[in-house]
Amino acid sequence: MSTLSNRHQTLEDLRTELRSRSQLLSRELLDLVNTNYADFLTLGNSLRGGEEKVEGVRVGLLGFGKEVEGLQRLIAEREEEVGRLVKERRDVRKGIDVGRRLVEYDERLRECEEAVSVGTIKSEEEFESDSSEEDEEDEEEEEEKEEGQGKAKGDDSRYGTPIGRLRRNVVQYRLVKEVVKGLEEHPFVVAQTPRLSKVRSTLLLDLSTALQQAKKAGATGAGKVIQIMKIYADMEESGEAIKVVKTLKTT
Repeated sequence: MSTLSNRHQTLEDLRTELRSRSQLLSRELLDLVNTNYADFLTLGNSLRGGEEKVEGVRVGLLGFGKEVEGLQRLIAEREEEVGRLVKERRDVRKGIDVGRRLVEYDERLRECEEAVSVGTIKSEEEFESDSSEEDEEDEEEEEEKEEGQGKAKGDDSRYGTPIGRLRRNVVQYRLVKEVVKGLEEHPFVVAQTPRLSKVRSTLLLDLSTALQQAKKAGATGAGKVIQIMKIYADMEESGEAIKVVKTLKTT
């Protein structure tokens, strides 16, 4: 209406104008449809056969799912294999540790046997030679002095084992037992039980001899008695010390 050249037309003129405008719009719409009709048909054709494409996508997804499942199985197998290898490595390391402890046990036991002279009896000259090597320690120097005094008096204390050596031998004995703590049932450890028992028996015999000599010394040997009883306790053999003391009281 705003485009009319003459805004003061009659009603009939307006109707005629509107009718012509409506016909123009209809023709333009028809031309638009005719122009894009080929595109409309192509769009319909392109929509046909979509099921095949969907099926192709579905088949592709199924194949992808199977590949994922295969990878999951492979990962699970590798994980199981890695777990088995880790366990084997732990077992090997444990075996190596046990082997090292057994080797150390044998070495320490041999050193302990040599220290307590298992199966051998030292002569007076050998003992005096060993005792002279211990003069580097103050405590053993005092013991040697006391032993020298005992020689002057004509007693037999010079044939005993010095307190310092007894203490070191007991420490070595405790270390031997500590090395195989938890492996007491191992066949190798069980096979070495007689050797360890001989070491124990020798140590107890040395301690018993030293305790008897200290008791015989009376008041001058009271300090040694206390030291020897402490060595018994360190060896966890306080019961044996009590037996020796009871035996001395009855004699």
